[in-house]
Amino acid sequence: MANVLLGMKFEDLLLEAGGFGRFQIFILFLIGIPRITLPLHFLVDNFLAAVPPHHCALQGQDGFGNLTEEELLVISIPMEPDGTFSSCKMYREPQWHLLENYTWRRPKNYTGGPPNTSTWRPLSDSIWGPPNTSSWGPPSKSTWGPPNTSSWRPPNTSTVEPPNDSTWGPPNASSLQGCQHGWTYDHSQFTSTMATQWDLVCKQKHLKQASSTFFFIGVMVGAILFGYLSDRYGRRSMLLVCYVLTLVFGAAAAASINYPMLAVFRSLSGVSLSGFSTITLAMNVEWMDMKHRTLAGTLGSLFWSFGGMFLSLVAYLIRDWRWLLVAATSPCIVMIISIWWLPESARWLLTKGKVKEAHALLVRCSSMNGQAHLSSKISTETLRKIAEEENTGANYSYIDLFRTPVLRKISLCAAVVWFGVAFCYYGISLNITGFGLDMYMTQLIYGAIEIPSKLGVCIFMDKGGRRHAQAWTLLITGFCFGINTLIPVSLGPLRTTIAIIGKGLSEAAFTSAMLYTAELYPTVLRQNGIGYTAFIARIGVTMAPMTMLLGDIWKHLPQIVYCSVAIVSGLVAFCLPETLNMHLPETVKDVEETRRPGSSLPEDDPKELVPLKVLDKI
Repeated sequence: MANVLLGMKFEDLLLEAGGFGRFQIFILFLIGIPRITLPLHFLVDNFLAAVPPHHCALQGQDGFGNLTEEELLVISIPMEPDGTFSSCKMYREPQWHLLENYTWRRPKNYTGGPPNTSTWRPLSDSIWGPPNTSSWGPPSKSTWGPPNTSSWRPPNTSTVEPPNDSTWGPPNASSLQGCQHGWTYDHSQFTSTMATQWDLVCKQKHLKQASSTFFFIGVMVGAILFGYLSDRYGRRSMLLVCYVLTLVFGAAAAASINYPMLAVFRSLSGVSLSGFSTITLAMNVEWMDMKHRTLAGTLGSLFWSFGGMFLSLVAYLIRDWRWLLVAATSPCIVMIISIWWLPESARWLLTKGKVKEAHALLVRCSSMNGQAHLSSKISTETLRKIAEEENTGANYSYIDLFRTPVLRKISLCAAVVWFGVAFCYYGISLNITGFGLDMYMTQLIYGAIEIPSKLGVCIFMDKGGRRHAQAWTLLITGFCFGINTLIPVSLGPLRTTIAIIGKGLSEAAFTSAMLYTAELYPTVLRQNGIGYTAFIARIGVTMAPMTMLLGDIWKHLPQIVYCSVAIVSGLVAFCLPETLNMHLPETVKDVEETRRPGSSLPEDDPKELVPLKVLDKI
């Protein structure tokens, strides 16, 4: 048996130890907990930074006598064309004449009743009302006698001019100014948000979107940092560090006393949370045999969808942003405890020469999977030989992705595709208002639609090919953006339907990109390629929330930008080579040579096996 094992690859050893058994399912569950937590932080800004209806705060209301609150709003706050009170403008002086001309219509963002017209008071005679008749009288008879009615003619009304707008009619633009005394917010939906806490509205609203950008910059930095640290110090230990740091930074962010403090700790939270994603993905891959790796990856990604749906429930129950952030961070306590049962990656242990520790874990794996007979056959010497055979000793860098023509083309096209995938996914995910449903239901549906999308795209990729799956999911996502631009806001249910379809397709594009990228690059550069495209994707994620600010220029401009990026990246995907039923490339030479269609390789073909040293960096 030992001689047989000496001829095996590590993939074969995992298969002999049970392949996809109870041990692997147990690991999937343990690393699924942090993956459920990820959307609680990645998408929570939809609720943390929500902006409720608001208008300029009014002061000196006692000086207006018996005017009601409704009447004060009419004379103090201008109305928008859509019938809502202006959020950022107020009159310099009370516009009394609006009470006379105003026909009550309940504003869209006002919950009160109509004005009490019985309390209206006449305005000053100098501006409004009949002339003072006490001074009227007939002219002196010495200068004017009875009128000669025979020569009377009607007055020429063509020369009559309307009253001066300064005292009659709608006010001109010079009578408006920005809010001078802060804002009054509608607290019927949210007790408190970041926007209401620090007035992140009007001229400061860019800070609301910037909070998401700061967070995703931290995510981008964390991907590089913890990718290196987990490769050097181990997956399990670095995952524990991420759990502890996220708990600390999340609590500090919830206790922030000003916006800069919040931005700093949200960014640091992004750094540690990024470790959740990169490290759990590596552990998921490294403990699965080749046959079940795609299935395990798909099942692992479903935890993200469950977390997105769970976020809608948590946000619905907790309407204060500080406590919502505490709730999103609190699962870290459970994760810190769960690290006790989470095993280290046996692949990583072998690459670091820790053969005894790897042997103990493989024995545990085989025993838990019901393959106890294999436990006595696996020796530390056998594992040492397997590690030496699979260790090629070659070192590659990110520069090698661009040295040769075919790899250069793949890397450039993959960068465009990944930017479009991430940019459009978060462009939809971070915009859950304006579709005719409340934001909690929209978030729930957004999470639920991802489940059939992930399962469906895996089937389509096996039937229609990777390239077509990647391209068409992006193209149709772009079409959904474009269609919603043309649909009026009044057709809320239709807009919601199109948005949900777009959300599902954007998630399908994300899932296909993850599977497709691993097949595009050769084994010796696969981890470098995945790391490179992940970095490009995080640039797209960082830019997605700031693109929404283009709505200040034209309300449809953000949607047009998302639409254009999705369509362009979808078209570029057609330039990538098809990998369905193709042999996985092992070397750069394999990629540069013309690929020929062929049947899938058998499970024990060494070309399908991923060298240990490379997977240790995934």
